[in-house]
Amino acid sequence: MEKRLKKYLKDGIFNDVSLARSKAMAAVRGKNNKSTELKLRMGLVRNRVSGWTLHPSEILGKPDFYFQKKKVAIFIDGCFWHGCPYCGHIPKTRSDFWRAKIKRNKTRDQGTNRQLKASGTIVLRFWEHQLKTVQGLKEMIFAIRQLIVTKNRG
Repeated sequence: MEKRLKKYLKDGIFNDVSLARSKAMAAVRGKNNKSTELKLRMGLVRNRVSGWTLHPSEILGKPDFYFQKKKVAIFIDGCFWHGCPYCGHIPKTRSDFWRAKIKRNKTRDQGTNRQLKASGTIVLRFWEHQLKTVQGLKEMIFAIRQLIVTKNRG
């Protein structure tokens, strides 16, 4: 956990956290999440969109998908963790900590976007909730295709 966030916790640790809550939070993973990345990955494969790699460590922010030839980085942001304005929320318990954590994530995302754009990389960010409908997935794939085709011509 980041030092900046520990100041929002008494003695820098979570106290009185149930075993069930601890296990649930430990199970959260940043990669290969079936509700987000995997769904878009399968959508790209089914629609024959190729040329991407997953989580390239040499690219700032380790985008979920990266089109190296086109210099296009795609991030799928979890609605809770990245503070979606439509369905994100601050938990009622330890609100100060979560507010700071989510704000820090948003600030980091903005900085990553700026740095990638400054290096000539196009950045696309989608919300997790956009993948919950077939229409949302189609719109994401359409946006990616349009960008890749436009980038090819330019």
